Amino acid sequence: MKGLAMLKIGEIGWIEKERPTCGSRDAIVKPLALAPCTSDVHTVWEGAIGDRHNLILGHEALGIVDEVGNEVRDFKPGDRVIVPAITPDWETEAAQRGFPSQTGGPLGGWKFSNSKDGVFGEFFHVNLADHNLAHLPDGMSLEAGVMLPDMLSTGFLGAENAKIGIGSTVAVLGIGPVGLCGVAGARLRGAGRIFAVGTRPAAVRVAKEYGATDIISYKDGNTVEQILEATGGAGVDAVIIAGGGPDILVDALNMARPGSVVSNVNYFGSGMGESDILPIPRVGWGFGMADKSIVTGLCPGGRVRMERLADMVMYGRMDPSRMATHVFRGFDRLEEALLLMKEKPRDLIKPVVLLAS
Repeated sequence: MKGLAMLKIGEIGWIEKERPTCGSRDAIVKPLALAPCTSDVHTVWEGAIGDRHNLILGHEALGIVDEVGNEVRDFKPGDRVIVPAITPDWETEAAQRGFPSQTGGPLGGWKFSNSKDGVFGEFFHVNLADHNLAHLPDGMSLEAGVMLPDMLSTGFLGAENAKIGIGSTVAVLGIGPVGLCGVAGARLRGAGRIFAVGTRPAAVRVAKEYGATDIISYKDGNTVEQILEATGGAGVDAVIIAGGGPDILVDALNMARPGSVVSNVNYFGSGMGESDILPIPRVGWGFGMADKSIVTGLCPGGRVRMERLADMVMYGRMDPSRMATHVFRGFDRLEEALLLMKEKPRDLIKPVVLLAS
């Protein structure tokens, strides 16, 4: 089979590999819709998870089941499915403690394009199919559905971990697709005022549609000072970090009021210079005693998560297809879409590759 792979750090290309084999509880899936992610960019061009050779990329997919193992009960060949970006081993100790994304060690539930070939192949393997696939609802567009496996799941996690209450004031730092879903998640959880920090025109427009009340641009001055001024010096009740370099933690803590939560769903890659240490401002953190909590999390996976996100879309709570600014058709357009994600032109939010209607 053919796949788009990381050949080595800084280089991608098309390769031929053997079709994956199907275990008794697993599935082999053909892609139906695919979406490159900034994480793919970090993996290839920053070497964020270390060197990988001939590893098929990608972790955001809708698919058509091609084969199932003899113990799979709820899926059959021909089913159209949502494939979570994170596919945990659900019977492990970490999953039973409530942290399925961390099965097998830190970030261990992230298998696609990390510990095994990803979804950018003509076929790909899904472990524990009954637990790690969800049926794609009839009537859901592919552009909307392909946002569920990672963008919605991660962005909503940012809002969930931020403990947003009714009427809370929230800042979302970074309004790429994950941050935009963080804005939508904050609104759904009852936030009052929502500051969205970003400048890209397409993203600003969608941020307003998803519920942002204030747009903060670094071009207008220091973002922390702008938010403190807008809140009368009080700061915000919750911060969702969805982008930025190491210093974004400094900004987040400096704009957070005492008793707040800083919820990080940002992937800090290796492009941080010589240091692997993330900074925390001593005064902004209240000398370590201001009841400012920092919570982190990896995109939740699994069938129930995908089914619930699908309900959010099907019952009109949000429309993730608004983020699909660049739509390509055909498997061979995948490389072009990934390079677009790397280049990030001003009119881009998310590229999507459709393989069928």
